[in-house]
Amino acid sequence: MKEIVLDTETTGLDPDSGDRIVEIGAVKLLGHVPTGSTYHQYINPEREVPKEAVDVHGLTDDFLRDKPAFGAIAQDFLAFIGDANLVIHNAAFDMKFLNAELRWLGLP
Repeated sequence: MKEIVLDTETTGLDPDSGDRIVEIGAVKLLGHVPTGSTYHQYINPEREVPKEAVDVHGLTDDFLRDKPAFGAIAQDFLAFIGDANLVIHNAAFDMKFLNAELRWLGLP
């Protein structure tokens, strides 16, 4: 069984209020064993990162300024996930953001 263990960092708590993903990290497992295949990307949220978010993850506007926007990495990210099952600690939170980012791009 293929699985992806996934985590995100964001600018806040609510994508419907304009918060965005600023980092995605993922590890691929096969039969519950890490394969060595990983995905990591810092993402320019195309908006200011509030101090409260920086205090949580340490990712500043200056650091993220030259990183790609989500639209530039979406296809590579989806290809990495493929048809694997997702394993996410706070799944409702991360999926809310991932689904919003994909919806804004018109992707499934």
